[in-house]
Amino acid sequence: MTRHRRPEPFATLRLDALPLRVEYADEMAAALADPALHTFTGGAPKTPEALRARYVRQTAGSPDPGELWWNWVLRAGDGLVGYVQATVRGDRAEVAWVVGTAWQGRGYAREAARGLVAHLRGAGVTTVIAHIHPEHTASAAVAAGAGLARTGEWEDGEERWELGLQALRRPAYGASPGPPG
Repeated sequence: MTRHRRPEPFATLRLDALPLRVEYADEMAAALADPALHTFTGGAPKTPEALRARYVRQTAGSPDPGELWWNWVLRAGDGLVGYVQATVRGDRAEVAWVVGTAWQGRGYAREAARGLVAHLRGAGVTTVIAHIHPEHTASAAVAAGAGLARTGEWEDGEERWELGLQALRRPAYGASPGPPG
């Protein structure tokens, strides 16, 4: 299993996922400034100062040596449009994604989530978990597009979605499983 203490960058067709740096706080505060982004997660937009403080903590990493905090900002073209993150423990990762409202509806979140899942698989993660508010249909569509499925389990008012090793080995829809053995 390939495991780095710090996140490695990765890219998709239209996005660069760059490891989080404190210097991104000002641009990310602007990208995430719409209060509507907090409809399902609560809270309010963070100031650049508050994001800087958060990014200092996140880039320092988890105090638990068995847990990795991997955070990336998403760059599309010349600007930052959102972020993805994974809390990795062993071969399991809990993930989240956020794309600023100005860039929603372009498929960026789905592309980022798919890229994140592929990146985590390459790092040896076999189980990917997301927690999604039951009324957040856009986030549910992103999760499904990344291969996660509802589990029917709930935590803090959000449904657990999961992609496990069995699903990763399953052939794609319509694909032949190939010859036996």
